[in-house]
Amino acid sequence: MAEKNSKKASIPKRAKPTAKKAASNKVAAEKLELLVTVVNRNKAEYYTDLIQSFDVNMQATVLSHGTADAKMLVFLGLSDTEKSVIFSIIQEKKINDAVAVLEKKFNTIKDGKGIAFTIPLTSVIGTLIYRFLSNNRTPVKEEK
Repeated sequence: MAEKNSKKASIPKRAKPTAKKAASNKVAAEKLELLVTVVNRNKAEYYTDLIQSFDVNMQATVLSHGTADAKMLVFLGLSDTEKSVIFSIIQEKKINDAVAVLEKKFNTIKDGKGIAFTIPLTSVIGTLIYRFLSNNRTPVKEEK
């Protein structure tokens, strides 16, 4: 019988990142929140543009329909049940300014009533996605 080669294939071990490498991959901790804004459908584009002025890179608008019956609409002084829900990712430090402007517009624009609230985001998968959502324009360096 022929003698079998008993050498095992060795898998190279990964080198642990040095402090210098790890520091270059750090991303500034800008907390993000989901801003949900419900407005009349005919004002959705206006509010989308307004919210975008707060360095919001991602927004999605969903068409919706209110559930109040005719009697309730008359009681509340509402005429339109067609709504739009705007989902926006915004930096936590800009929320107070954005909500203040939204509140002012809700009270001053004809048929511009709406509601807005935020939901904190606890994590985002991927550095590039996070940088895009937080409007962080720090260039990503490729290592050679």
